[in-house]
Amino acid sequence: MHWKTLLLLLLYYNAQASMCHRWSRAVLFPAAHRPKRSSSLPLNPVLQTSLEEVELLFEFLLAELEISPDLQISIKDEELASLRKASDFRTVCNNVIPKNIPDIRRLSASLSSHPGILKKEDFERTVLTLAYVAYRTALSHGYQKDIWAQSLVSLFQALRHDLMRSSQPGVPP
Repeated sequence: MHWKTLLLLLLYYNAQASMCHRWSRAVLFPAAHRPKRSSSLPLNPVLQTSLEEVELLFEFLLAELEISPDLQISIKDEELASLRKASDFRTVCNNVIPKNIPDIRRLSASLSSHPGILKKEDFERTVLTLAYVAYRTALSHGYQKDIWAQSLVSLFQALRHDLMRSSQPGVPP
């Protein structure tokens, strides 16, 4: 009887651990997994699938970005903006990453309790969120600047923690 209880607990623990891991991606960026019905946006878009695309993402971030009053992000450089990957960049920036303080704080809290290492798409989206928050911090004044700065620091700490964890040998993703 004792071994049956032990086996049942082991199965329960294994099922709970696998369910938690399976749904962890959707928790961080829910907009990536539920596109709007009226749009033709791809489900769960990813920007960096090769080294060239990582370099292109870096170019997008270095290029002059424009954020409209309705918080839509676009690339000012027409040559870069005409690339196919620029469309994915706009999709992620405008439809996936959080843009208001409550959603960014929710993301920070989720990141701080996230088990394991972030998947590359979650890491990429967190970096883009960090860049957006840095931009908003620079444009804000007074109390708003303090709120944005706190969000910037918490996102930076979460990314730093993930990088430190991923550099440790033997840590599972």
